[in-house]
Amino acid sequence: MSRLDHRTAVITGAAIGIGRATAKKMASLGANLVLVDMDEEGLATCKLECEAFGVNALTFTADVSDETRANEIIDEAAKRFDHIDILVNNAGVWRRSMPFIETTSDMWKKYIDVNLLGTMYFTHAALQYMIPAESGRIINVASVAGVYGNANMVDYSTTKAAVIGFTKALAKELAPKRILVNAVSPGSVSSHQDVEEPSELSFLGRTGTHTENANLICFLAGDESTYIAGQNIQIDGCRKKM
Repeated sequence: MSRLDHRTAVITGAAIGIGRATAKKMASLGANLVLVDMDEEGLATCKLECEAFGVNALTFTADVSDETRANEIIDEAAKRFDHIDILVNNAGVWRRSMPFIETTSDMWKKYIDVNLLGTMYFTHAALQYMIPAESGRIINVASVAGVYGNANMVDYSTTKAAVIGFTKALAKELAPKRILVNAVSPGSVSSHQDVEEPSELSFLGRTGTHTENANLICFLAGDESTYIAGQNIQIDGCRKKM
């Protein structure tokens, strides 16, 4: 996998799971990091893990659905590191399963605010720096729920489908400017760091791991993926469509 030396990567939802694994992998590849999450304690732990690789890491406690805060974070990061090279929009909410008829509009709006608008806010802010530089990578973490639709997760599925559409449309605008935009759609992922768990949802018969997802994200952020744009890449162990 190609090195990311001297590049600045912003990762939202960096305190746990795929975001944390991505931060550690990018740190191992030499990237300086801007870590964003609501979990202050988790951010502090992630920062220490990343700095062990000899890189610099800034942390920002924030709700990605706050547009003003998103702009402040990107501006401060650019001031510190001079450039924004990589944005990983990973922050999201999903931990609820219930029939759509039992959900409320307040629930829908929370999913829209975080999963979709949070992605758009950070992207819009980062582009203020990527477009003048005519360089950048944006990787949006979507979901197989946005591809197939999951029963009892209608609002989540809706927002992840929107993230995929956002990715494909924006990629067409930005490819001529040498900014590559892609999405990754995880299937079932283990709730434990780098532990494979049995799963009937994939033909491989197991969940994916955080690091497997991080490896794909880092590939898309590096120099080995220079002809990939506008794609939604499923990382799902050959998902059963259910």
